[in-house]
Parts: sequence; C-alpha cells; structure tokens
Amino acid sequence: MKQLYDQISNQSSKMITRKYSTSFSLGIYYLDRKIHTPIYSIYGFVRLADEIVDSFHGYDKAGLLKKFREDTVLAIEDKISLNPVLHSFQTVYHKYDIEWELVDLFLTSMEMDLNHTEYSAKQYDDYILGSAEVVGLMCLRVFTENDHELYQKLKPYAMKLGSAFQKVNFLRDVKADFEALGRTYFPSVDMENFSDTDKAKIELEISNEFDEALIGIKLLPENSRKGVYLAYYYYKELFLKIKKLPSHRVMHSRIRIHNVQKFALLLQSSVRLKLNSL
Repeated sequence: MKQLYDQISNQSSKMITRKYSTSFSLGIYYLDRKIHTPIYSIYGFVRLADEIVDSFHGYDKAGLLKKFREDTVLAIEDKISLNPVLHSFQTVYHKYDIEWELVDLFLTSMEMDLNHTEYSAKQYDDYILGSAEVVGLMCLRVFTENDHELYQKLKPYAMKLGSAFQKVNFLRDVKADFEALGRTYFPSVDMENFSDTDKAKIELEISNEFDEALIGIKLLPENSRKGVYLAYYYYKELFLKIKKLPSHRVMHSRIRIHNVQKFALLLQSSVRLKLNSL
C-alpha cells in the first residue's frame, strides 16, 4: 500500500535526524506533534545533500550532487520518489507550498562547497542564504501552516535565526573546515592568523542576528514557539561558550555542549517559557 511506503519514508527522515543531530531532535520534540513529520522530512533532505559534500570523500561528489538535484526535481514533479527521503520531502513541499526557489538556493549552496575553498563577501552572503536562511524559511512554511500573511511577517526573523545558527556552526567547526576540508567561509579573514579581532567582528554579527531573531520567535504560533526557542537557547549558549574563548582555542578544538548540558538547557528554556521571560 502507498500509505505504508509513505510511513517508511517519513521514518527514514526521522531516523536520519535523530542519528545526526541530538539538539535538532530535541527541538522537534517540543514542536506540536502534528508538525514533527514535516520538519523531520526537511531535515532529512538537507542532511543528505550536506553529507554528499562534507563526508563522501573518495566518491564523485559532483556527480552524486547532480544526481541528487535531478532526483529532487523528479520527486517534486512526479509527487513520488523511490528515494524515501526525497519522497517524504516532496510531500511536505506540496502540502506547505514551499517555493522551488528555496530548494534551488539550498542545492546551489551545496554545489558551492564542491569548488569554493575561500569565499568573497558576496559568496559568503549567498552561501548563508542558501545553506541556512532558506532552510529556516522551509520550516517557517510548516510552522505557519499555509498562513501566507503570517509567513511574510515572520520571514525576515526566520532568515536572521538561520544565519545566526550557521555562523555559530562556522565558528564551532572552523578547525575541521579549514584543516580537513580546506574551506574558509569568513571573507577577508586569514585563517592561518585568525585573531581575536577577527573573532570579535564575527561575534558582533551573530549577536545582532540573535537579538533580531528573538523578536520573531516571540511571534511564532503555539505549534512551534517552544521548539524553536529551545533551538535558539541551545545555540545562544554554544555561542556564549565560544565567545569566552580566545581565537587560538577555537582554531585548535571543536567547542561542543555535551548531552547532559543539553538536557539542562532544555529545562532552563522550558522554565523561561513558562515564566514568559524570553
């Protein structure tokens, strides 16, 4: 039965999310149950593409990503795919009126990772738009449940949140990106001589984006406010942890929040929500 295949496809995306991201899975848990599946589906889709460019060393990454794009187009056009993750994603795409432009921008940003090792200011902005901001917008389509007016109102805040998350990821992963993958995302920054001044400039951008994003989080529907705030709270704590360290520490170790701390942050964020002290 087709219904069984739909369930298997959704479970595939859920499994990918839980295996790859504890923090994202915790955030989803605190969304309204009826939107768990579509958010898992979005995460599964973006994770597969990201894994191609970041992890599939020794394989034809360009060929795999090209095939992934082609299969995505066909899944959306045919409203079915033999790739379970793409099948679950196309269902969400159609149900919540996700624009092709968002999908295209995301895939284009993944293609940038195949060839770019250093990013100009424009390429940096384009990459963040495609790799993070549009993913936030896909999720916002689900959160607003086809309320187009609310979507447009919250759109700039969702983009700021996605951008802040991505820049925190860049700082967290700067060692691996530079040493293992040879990438330098931050424009006009010499990673061989990454300084406290460079780091402080990036942190100011992130701090301002977090402040703007919080305005939008407060305006989110009940179905998603708690889960998104948890993700915000987690990333803000990770950011503050990175911010306390000198630049040379960031370049020599990956900063992380361990699972016990994540659960503690979960409790803290829940208390703040109950006290309405966002």
